[in-house]
Amino acid sequence: MHSLQQIIPLYSSLIESCSSTKNLKTLKKIHAQIVTMGISYHDFIRAKLVSSYAACSQMHEAALIFSRTNHQSTFLYNSMIRGYASLNLFLQALSVYRHMLLAGKQHDHCTFPSVLKCCAGLSALRLGCQVHQAVLIHGFSDDVATSNALVTMYSKCGDLRAARQMFDEMTQRNSVTWSALIASYGMHGRSTEAVRLFEEMLDVGELPDAVSFTTVLTACSHGGLTELGRRFFEMMEGKFGMRPGLEHYTCMVDMLGRVGHVEEAEALIERMEVEPDEALWGALLGACRLHGKIEVAERVAEKVYGRRLWLATQ
Repeated sequence: MHSLQQIIPLYSSLIESCSSTKNLKTLKKIHAQIVTMGISYHDFIRAKLVSSYAACSQMHEAALIFSRTNHQSTFLYNSMIRGYASLNLFLQALSVYRHMLLAGKQHDHCTFPSVLKCCAGLSALRLGCQVHQAVLIHGFSDDVATSNALVTMYSKCGDLRAARQMFDEMTQRNSVTWSALIASYGMHGRSTEAVRLFEEMLDVGELPDAVSFTTVLTACSHGGLTELGRRFFEMMEGKFGMRPGLEHYTCMVDMLGRVGHVEEAEALIERMEVEPDEALWGALLGACRLHGKIEVAERVAEKVYGRRLWLATQ
């Protein structure tokens, strides 16, 4: 017979594994076992359940368990805020944050990134500035994830100057930092600056990731920088050994389609190692319509709708 001291850590670990893999089916089974064993009242178990249900986007269950937990820790509040924020339920997330402040709970390094994501999602610059002040007051200005979130927040709220200042003042940066500012320039129609920043990122030895390439390819697409876009796309696999994903192919098709290189975009899709989705085909069809490429449009329509018809008969 296992003691309570042995059972609690065991089930805590099992619940946490469901959180990291987002395995809702297994989580529900474990939860049922916990209820049957009579240990679901334990605050540590409840905290893990809240975190895991939130990670699995089951906010109703998470909120229910949260409301029944006696000791509502910072960890619990963070789990709820992050869960709502991940579903773009920004007002609900900020409501939880407000209750956290009213309850007098301490912030930690996980609190601010999710709260700032909500400010960015709502374009709430004034609130974002207030949260920035709280970051400084609570001593998290050197936390990279929080600083990255501040760069993104200022950018999405339309204050590119503040985003750049935040970036320049950071003592530590990672690929997320660079990608956030590159996306900022691209978002504000400053494609040349976005490309320059990407090249600066490579010059200082920061390895780009999939997001970095998505942001710079998007900037090239919106700015009509086709040759640079081609070069960066080839660089992914040629220089960094990184296989392009669907999002990178979509950027390329959009970029080529905007300047009328529809046949090249079609050929690129044919060479893809990943399955094209409706957004990708839609981008190509949109380019065909824009540039009057009827033959290509007919071929694409036959592939897309012909395949659907075939699937429907299986």
